Amino acid sequence: MTTSPTTTLPESLKTLPEKQAYLRILQELSRRQDQNKLSRYTPYLKQREFHAKGATHRERLFRAGNQLGKTWSSAYEIAIHLTGLYPEWWTGKRWSRPITGWALGESMESTRDTLQRLVMGRPGEWGTGAIPKKLIIGDPKRAQGIADSIDSVAVRHISGGQSRLYFKSYEKGRSKLQGETIDFAALDEEPPADIYTEVLTRTNATKGITWITFTPLLGMSDVVRMFLQNPTPERADINMTIDDVEHYTPEERAKIIASYPAHEREARARGVPILGSGRVFAIAESELRVEPFPIPDFWPQIAGIDFGWDHPTACAWLAWDRDTDTVYLHDAIKRRESTPRDIAPMITVRGPWIPVAWPHDGLQTEKGSGIQLAELYRQHGVNMLHEKASMPDTGAEGGIQVSRFSVEASVMAMLQAMQAGKFKVFAHLNDWWEEFRLYHRKDGKIVKEGDDLISAVRYAYMMRRAAIVTPDPSKSMLNPRREFNWRAG
Repeated sequence: MTTSPTTTLPESLKTLPEKQAYLRILQELSRRQDQNKLSRYTPYLKQREFHAKGATHRERLFRAGNQLGKTWSSAYEIAIHLTGLYPEWWTGKRWSRPITGWALGESMESTRDTLQRLVMGRPGEWGTGAIPKKLIIGDPKRAQGIADSIDSVAVRHISGGQSRLYFKSYEKGRSKLQGETIDFAALDEEPPADIYTEVLTRTNATKGITWITFTPLLGMSDVVRMFLQNPTPERADINMTIDDVEHYTPEERAKIIASYPAHEREARARGVPILGSGRVFAIAESELRVEPFPIPDFWPQIAGIDFGWDHPTACAWLAWDRDTDTVYLHDAIKRRESTPRDIAPMITVRGPWIPVAWPHDGLQTEKGSGIQLAELYRQHGVNMLHEKASMPDTGAEGGIQVSRFSVEASVMAMLQAMQAGKFKVFAHLNDWWEEFRLYHRKDGKIVKEGDDLISAVRYAYMMRRAAIVTPDPSKSMLNPRREFNWRAG
């Protein structure tokens, strides 16, 4: 994320004094850059999303794999708020006054080695971290009992006042975090639930913000569950995977993932909570992921829709390569608080001829008109199937009649296809991948939360027997969206 000037001397410098003078210039440039890293912070897209959510959400969870830049993001946000030096691209939370914040880790040693190092620089080199040296006021106050650990530091704010940052830890318990009022808190590594609640409380009076950055190796802990299963308008969950960072080549990514223990790969590479046997689709992403390609006109297609309002309405498109019996998920959308009038054009533009599978709640009537939901979509030009989604009627299996509408049966059919290499997903469908990573069971039952796109795919997969090819393959304008589908999603 930062760069230093080259120390290679030009061939044109012939004399020793010339070389020495040039070297001194390079060293001075390097020193100045090291002491003003904040001006060169260039975040990746996921890091920008993390920063941006601070404007609309008081609480943020930044889930990411190891060594992907999550703590860097936290350190630079701390520096930006303390100094008031908001870059042009910044769309997150802003303060126009000096503020007070906390930076916390599991212990004072871990706080020193992570957030303190990235915010302040190494001991003896204060000002070579995210906070520019010229804006650090005086010497930092040292913490007692921990070598090279800082208790607090004063930072010059662009308004002329002084911001203050305190370094703390979880290890001394919540009682040591009571009483103070702060504007923000940055927590590195997963805190116990009571610690997080106490820290959040410290920001209530100022209507401040908190954020957590960690790799979820503890699985579906209380804090992870709070963000993923109990979302509120105040909470935002941002997930950054190894595929979202640019400082690794594809070959390096593959080597890094392979180096992790199999049961930790999804957590360490993609920030997915370790779910163990609780994962519904217990299969590596690499087994499903394919780069986008144009869908041949002779492959039958079908879409599926999951109706929503408070949770999003989701729609997904499948293409079926009958020669290999492989199904490809190649397009998907999610929209919250949108009516059939809003959603229908997004469906028809992708091909008005593509049949759309739907669940039982499509038979429910819309409050205003009294018309069934599926019929409303038909009236807006969507090619809804004539009946709700169901599995093929295969009769009784082992003397037991299996419900054609069973969630378990359709999920197992999809899983078996995945395991056989017969179900593939385009790599750019980030919303679907995020659902896939967290789709899990609790007490043996599938958790029906955050599964909007997975449900839409499931309905389409159940009804793939109804998939059809483009009515006239010679007229590509029948589907003006086709090129957009595979290139941009």
